[in-house]
Amino acid sequence: MKFRTETIGDCKLILGDCREVLETLGPVDAVVTDPPYGIGKDGQNKTTGGNGGRKAYPFMGWDARRPDAELLTELTMLAPICVFWGGNYFADLLPPTGKWLVWDKAQRINQSDGELAWTSLPGALRIYSLNRIELMTDGADHPTQKPVKLMTWTLSQVGNPRLVLDPFMGAGTTGVACLLRGLSFIGIEREPSYFDIACRRIEQAYKQPRLFDEPAPKPVQEAFDI
Repeated sequence: MKFRTETIGDCKLILGDCREVLETLGPVDAVVTDPPYGIGKDGQNKTTGGNGGRKAYPFMGWDARRPDAELLTELTMLAPICVFWGGNYFADLLPPTGKWLVWDKAQRINQSDGELAWTSLPGALRIYSLNRIELMTDGADHPTQKPVKLMTWTLSQVGNPRLVLDPFMGAGTTGVACLLRGLSFIGIEREPSYFDIACRRIEQAYKQPRLFDEPAPKPVQEAFDI
Protein backbone atom coordinates (compact mmCIF):
# COMPACT_ATOMS: atom_id res chain seq x y z
CA MET A 1 0.00 0.00 0.00
CA LYS A 2 1.22 3.50 -0.82
CA PHE A 3 0.57 6.61 1.21
CA ARG A 4 0.72 10.16 -0.02
CA THR A 5 3.40 12.07 1.87
CA GLU A 6 4.50 15.68 1.88
CA THR A 7 7.87 16.78 3.24
CA ILE A 8 8.04 20.44 4.22
CA GLY A 9 11.35 21.28 5.88
CA ASP A 10 11.65 19.08 8.99
CA CYS A 11 7.95 18.14 8.84
CA LYS A 12 6.79 14.91 7.19
CA LEU A 13 3.02 14.69 6.66
CA ILE A 14 1.37 11.38 5.76
CA LEU A 15 -2.15 10.90 4.41
CA GLY A 16 -3.52 7.63 5.74
CA ASP A 17 -5.06 5.76 8.65
CA CYS A 18 -2.65 5.88 11.58
CA ARG A 19 -3.23 2.18 12.34
CA GLU A 20 -1.67 1.34 8.98
CA VAL A 21 0.97 4.07 8.92
CA LEU A 22 2.29 3.34 12.42
CA GLU A 23 3.53 -0.04 11.21
CA THR A 24 5.98 1.75 8.90
CA LEU A 25 7.45 4.07 11.53
CA GLY A 26 10.26 3.59 13.99
CA PRO A 27 10.53 5.03 17.49
CA VAL A 28 10.03 8.77 18.02
CA ASP A 29 10.91 11.01 20.94
CA ALA A 30 7.32 11.98 21.74
CA VAL A 31 3.73 11.42 20.73
CA VAL A 32 1.78 14.66 21.14
CA THR A 33 -1.77 14.50 19.86
CA ASP A 34 -5.43 15.43 20.26
CA PRO A 35 -7.33 12.21 19.41
CA PRO A 36 -11.03 11.93 18.63
CA TYR A 37 -13.00 11.99 21.87
CA GLY A 38 -16.02 10.07 20.63
CA ILE A 39 -18.43 12.88 21.51
CA GLY A 40 -19.77 13.74 18.05
CA LYS A 41 -17.90 17.00 17.39
CA ASP A 42 -17.51 15.93 13.76
CA GLY A 43 -20.04 17.70 11.56
CA GLN A 44 -21.13 20.30 14.09
CA ASN A 45 -23.00 23.25 12.62
CA LYS A 46 -20.73 26.01 13.90
CA THR A 47 -17.65 26.74 15.96
CA THR A 48 -17.93 27.60 19.64
CA GLY A 49 -15.81 29.87 21.78
CA GLY A 50 -15.58 32.80 19.41
CA ASN A 51 -12.80 31.37 17.25
CA GLY A 52 -14.00 32.64 13.93
CA GLY A 53 -17.77 32.81 14.14
CA ARG A 54 -20.17 30.49 12.40
CA LYS A 55 -18.67 27.80 10.23
CA ALA A 56 -20.16 24.53 9.02
CA TYR A 57 -18.02 21.39 9.07
CA PRO A 58 -18.81 18.40 6.83
CA PHE A 59 -19.60 15.13 8.58
CA MET A 60 -16.76 12.64 8.03
CA GLY A 61 -17.33 10.13 10.83
CA TRP A 62 -14.01 10.62 12.61
CA ASP A 63 -15.52 11.43 16.02
CA ALA A 64 -17.99 8.58 16.23
CA ARG A 65 -15.83 6.75 18.77
CA ARG A 66 -12.65 7.23 20.74
CA PRO A 67 -9.44 5.26 20.05
CA ASP A 68 -9.43 1.87 21.73
CA ALA A 69 -7.03 0.67 24.42
CA GLU A 70 -4.95 -1.31 21.92
CA LEU A 71 -4.15 1.75 19.80
CA LEU A 72 -3.44 3.98 22.80
CA THR A 73 -1.10 1.34 24.22
CA GLU A 74 0.68 1.09 20.87
CA LEU A 75 1.22 4.85 20.88
CA THR A 76 2.68 4.81 24.39
CA MET A 77 5.17 2.16 23.25
CA LEU A 78 6.44 4.32 20.38
CA ALA A 79 7.89 7.06 22.58
CA PRO A 80 9.06 7.71 26.13
CA ILE A 81 6.92 10.87 26.20
CA CYS A 82 3.22 10.89 25.35
CA VAL A 83 0.66 13.68 25.60
CA PHE A 84 -3.01 13.03 24.80
CA TRP A 85 -5.27 16.08 24.89
CA GLY A 86 -8.79 15.15 25.94
CA GLY A 87 -7.20 12.77 28.43
CA ASN A 88 -10.31 12.71 30.61
CA TYR A 89 -12.06 10.76 27.83
CA PHE A 90 -9.36 8.05 27.93
CA ALA A 91 -8.52 7.93 31.64
CA ASP A 92 -9.95 4.41 32.01
CA LEU A 93 -7.63 3.17 29.23
CA LEU A 94 -4.38 4.77 30.43
CA PRO A 95 -2.19 4.29 33.52
CA PRO A 96 -2.33 6.88 36.31
CA THR A 97 0.33 9.58 36.13
CA GLY A 98 1.08 12.82 37.90
CA LYS A 99 1.78 15.44 35.25
CA TRP A 100 -1.55 16.33 33.74
CA LEU A 101 -1.73 19.53 31.68
CA VAL A 102 -4.69 21.89 31.94
CA TRP A 103 -5.83 24.49 29.44
CA ASP A 104 -7.76 27.10 31.40
CA LYS A 105 -9.80 28.89 28.74
CA ALA A 106 -10.23 31.94 31.00
CA GLN A 107 -13.86 32.15 30.03
CA ARG A 108 -17.08 30.99 31.60
CA ILE A 109 -19.59 30.74 28.77
CA ASN A 110 -21.45 27.93 27.04
CA GLN A 111 -18.61 25.43 26.87
CA SER A 112 -16.22 23.78 29.32
CA ASP A 113 -14.00 25.99 31.48
CA GLY A 114 -10.92 24.12 30.28
CA GLU A 115 -9.46 20.97 28.76
CA LEU A 116 -7.16 18.28 30.13
CA ALA A 117 -4.17 16.44 28.69
CA TRP A 118 -2.86 13.14 30.02
CA THR A 119 0.92 12.76 29.89
CA SER A 120 3.14 9.76 30.52
CA LEU A 121 5.42 11.83 32.77
CA PRO A 122 5.70 12.05 36.53
CA GLY A 123 5.54 15.41 38.19
CA ALA A 124 3.07 18.07 39.15
CA LEU A 125 -0.04 19.16 37.29
CA ARG A 126 0.51 22.29 35.21
CA ILE A 127 -2.06 24.92 34.15
CA TYR A 128 -1.86 27.41 31.32
CA SER A 129 -4.47 30.13 30.97
CA LEU A 130 -5.19 30.73 27.30
CA ASN A 131 -8.34 32.46 26.15
CA ARG A 132 -9.48 30.76 22.95
CA ILE A 133 -11.13 33.98 21.76
CA GLU A 134 -7.79 35.79 21.96
CA LEU A 135 -5.55 33.06 20.67
CA MET A 136 -7.37 31.35 17.78
CA THR A 137 -6.25 34.18 15.52
CA ASP A 138 -5.81 32.02 12.42
CA GLY A 139 -9.41 30.80 12.45
CA ALA A 140 -10.67 27.28 13.07
CA ASP A 141 -10.28 24.88 10.15
CA HIS A 142 -11.21 21.91 12.34
CA PRO A 143 -13.96 21.66 14.98
CA THR A 144 -11.55 20.58 17.74
CA GLN A 145 -8.58 22.68 16.63
CA LYS A 146 -6.24 23.83 19.41
CA PRO A 147 -4.49 27.22 19.51
CA VAL A 148 -0.86 27.18 18.32
CA LYS A 149 0.27 28.86 21.55
CA LEU A 150 -1.31 26.08 23.59
CA MET A 151 0.61 23.44 21.65
CA THR A 152 3.92 25.32 21.86
CA TRP A 153 3.42 25.51 25.63
CA THR A 154 2.62 21.78 25.66
CA LEU A 155 5.91 21.00 23.93
CA SER A 156 7.81 23.14 26.42
CA GLN A 157 6.20 21.24 29.31
CA VAL A 158 7.55 17.91 28.04
CA GLY A 159 11.08 19.09 27.31
CA ASN A 160 10.87 20.00 23.60
CA PRO A 161 11.51 16.45 22.28
CA ARG A 162 13.47 16.40 19.01
CA LEU A 163 11.08 14.26 16.92
CA VAL A 164 7.35 14.55 17.59
CA LEU A 165 4.61 12.34 16.16
CA ASP A 166 0.96 13.37 15.91
CA PRO A 167 -1.09 10.38 14.64
CA PHE A 168 -4.31 12.45 14.60
CA MET A 169 -2.91 15.55 12.91
CA GLY A 170 -6.17 17.27 11.91
CA ALA A 171 -5.39 20.79 10.70
CA GLY A 172 -1.71 20.52 11.64
CA THR A 173 -1.47 22.69 14.75
CA THR A 174 1.04 20.39 16.47
CA GLY A 175 3.22 20.58 13.36
CA VAL A 176 3.13 24.38 13.36
CA ALA A 177 4.07 24.38 17.05
CA CYS A 178 6.99 22.02 16.39
CA LEU A 179 8.18 24.33 13.62
CA LEU A 180 8.11 27.30 16.01
CA ARG A 181 10.11 25.27 18.54
CA GLY A 182 12.65 24.06 15.96
CA LEU A 183 11.57 20.41 16.33
CA SER A 184 11.12 17.70 13.72
CA PHE A 185 7.57 16.49 13.14
CA ILE A 186 5.67 13.54 11.67
CA GLY A 187 1.94 14.02 11.22
CA ILE A 188 -0.67 11.46 10.13
CA GLU A 189 -4.17 12.40 8.97
CA ARG A 190 -6.74 10.20 7.23
CA GLU A 191 -9.07 12.92 5.90
CA PRO A 192 -7.71 14.46 2.65
CA SER A 193 -9.33 17.86 3.23
CA TYR A 194 -7.74 18.28 6.65
CA PHE A 195 -4.44 16.88 5.35
CA ASP A 196 -4.36 19.59 2.68
CA ILE A 197 -5.13 22.26 5.30
CA ALA A 198 -2.27 21.00 7.48
CA CYS A 199 0.13 21.12 4.53
CA ARG A 200 -0.92 24.67 3.75
CA ARG A 201 -0.63 25.90 7.35
CA ILE A 202 2.81 24.38 7.88
CA GLU A 203 4.10 25.68 4.56
CA GLN A 204 2.79 29.16 5.43
CA ALA A 205 4.46 28.99 8.84
CA TYR A 206 7.80 28.29 7.15
CA LYS A 207 7.37 31.43 5.06
CA GLN A 208 7.23 33.72 8.08
CA PRO A 209 10.40 35.89 7.92
CA ARG A 210 10.64 36.04 11.70
CA LEU A 211 11.33 32.30 11.72
CA PHE A 212 13.78 31.74 8.88
CA ASP A 213 16.39 33.72 7.00
CA GLU A 214 16.56 31.38 4.02
CA PRO A 215 13.73 30.72 1.52
CA ALA A 216 10.97 28.42 2.64
CA PRO A 217 11.39 24.82 1.43
CA LYS A 218 8.90 23.72 -1.19
CA PRO A 219 6.76 20.70 -0.29
CA VAL A 220 7.92 17.44 -1.84
CA GLN A 221 5.35 14.76 -2.58
CA GLU A 222 6.49 11.21 -2.06
CA ALA A 223 5.06 7.74 -1.79
CA PHE A 224 6.34 4.70 0.06
CA ASP A 225 5.33 1.07 0.14
CA ILE A 226 4.42 -1.19 2.99
